[in-house]
Amino acid sequence: MQQISPRRDPAPSRLAYRMERLLLTPAFRRLLWVGVPVFCVSLAVGLYLSDQTRRDALSLMVENVKAKVRDRPEFMVKLMAIDGASPGVAEDIREALPVDFPMSSFDLDLPQMLREVSALDAVAKADLRVRPGGVLQISVQERTPVAIWRNDETLDLLDIEGHRVAPLANRAARPDLPLIAGVGAQKAVEEGVAIMAAAYPLATRLRGLVRVGERRWDVVLDDDQRILLPEIDPVPALEQVLALDEAQDLLARDVVSVDMRNKNRPTVRLGESAADSLRLVRLKELGVD
Repeated sequence: MQQISPRRDPAPSRLAYRMERLLLTPAFRRLLWVGVPVFCVSLAVGLYLSDQTRRDALSLMVENVKAKVRDRPEFMVKLMAIDGASPGVAEDIREALPVDFPMSSFDLDLPQMLREVSALDAVAKADLRVRPGGVLQISVQERTPVAIWRNDETLDLLDIEGHRVAPLANRAARPDLPLIAGVGAQKAVEEGVAIMAAAYPLATRLRGLVRVGERRWDVVLDDDQRILLPEIDPVPALEQVLALDEAQDLLARDVVSVDMRNKNRPTVRLGESAADSLRLVRLKELGVD
């Protein structure tokens, strides 16, 4: 009688079933297809670089490749071009950027160089870039001086925002610019320039403006005459004084100052001789000899 062998169970074993389920897991598949190769490569690189001699050789090779790329002719900067700057400012820029040409563009720290140029007093805005042909192009927008600020014993040129543009040796060097003085005058340059423009009819007598208490201005004329302007709306107050002067020659008289700080009650301070004459007139009116 023929012996019949038992039929093989087609169902997978428990271990095979678990392996198949594990292979269907996305995280395990990523680990198998990405993590294992990365680990093997990292292990090989780590073993290779564990030797100091190999590390030194690799570093030397990298430096040689970098040097060959850095020193290629197309990456060399041969000269500097400065646009938009006056000769004096251009010279200041060259002193601030002592670059020895030719130099590789990879060795130029353009952000730091831009900070150095922008830090110059006369520079309002700057732009740096390397042009084709090996030219370091520096484009500059200079500050425009609009006033001279006397601060203690020094003279400085200021722009409309009150930024220092450059020192000034003496007042006669820029007779075209108005003179302002006093603590805090540099913070109100725009207002000071507007007052000076309104005082144009007094240009031949105008000596400058003085900032008082960091709040308001005094207009200073020759013969030490002063127009004391209010803190608010100084230009209309000055125009009122100019109208009085045009109608009655107010400022041509023996007047020490015209106080417009209270616009509702202007005050005129007379000189000594004018005050004495006025006193005599009043005494005569009172019948006193």
